[in-house]
Amino acid sequence: MYEEAAPPAPLAGVARCVWRSASAGPKRIVPDGCLDLVVGDGGVFIAGPDTAAWSSVTRPGAELRGVRFTPGRAPAVLGVAADELRDRRVSLDELWGRAGEVLAERLLSGELTPAQAVASRLSEVPEADPAVAALIARLDAGAARVAEAAAMVTGAGEAAAAPDVAAARLEEPFAVSERRLRRRFVQAVGYGPATYLRVSRFQRAVALAPRVPGLAALAAAAGYSDQAHLSRDCRALTGLTPRAYFRGPSTVDLTHGDRLRSA
Repeated sequence: MYEEAAPPAPLAGVARCVWRSASAGPKRIVPDGCLDLVVGDGGVFIAGPDTAAWSSVTRPGAELRGVRFTPGRAPAVLGVAADELRDRRVSLDELWGRAGEVLAERLLSGELTPAQAVASRLSEVPEADPAVAALIARLDAGAARVAEAAAMVTGAGEAAAAPDVAAARLEEPFAVSERRLRRRFVQAVGYGPATYLRVSRFQRAVALAPRVPGLAALAAAAGYSDQAHLSRDCRALTGLTPRAYFRGPSTVDLTHGDRLRSA
């Protein structure tokens, strides 16, 4: 069982969703560009941004609950750069010391929900980095290359831009160099724009898979150069071939709002 719901209003812009999950056996988790606060089965931890699949194993009957942060927003809430948490599961007491230990006890006792725990820290959270947010949006929208997307965010691509992309330009490009933008992106998201693009494109394929028949058509619809490109990324991100990964509901869960994500 895996269910998602829209985050409560106070978490708008900071959280992508709240969720709960229970599994009779190991559950394959594949990269989605997000960090999660995870509560249950006797523990509370932050699941950092993944670059490859990992297996979530819980006791039979145990239920996990969590908050999935919007890409780029977790560091402001957690007080640590996302790249420090890459491919890691970090307990709250390791992250925040005694304060984290107390919060974990309240979460495990049911005194607080994961959403309430995140909301309790929002008074200290600054606004999203607008340049990083703009680059994330361009990559999620299907940009073919990071360099082109970054150039449009910084304004470096204005002069060379073709007429047919004029409508996609930012009205006011951000006054930041591409090098600095990439550094801020890594700190906010957990890895560089190229890795994020790879993850985002694969998640697009996951979302399209139930409605697009055939791997060649799926690859084209999701923005891959060809089916071989999809196969390489699928193997790298899930450890499985596309035929194995997309074959059934064991690896693709229906979620809130008819949105699909890997599980």
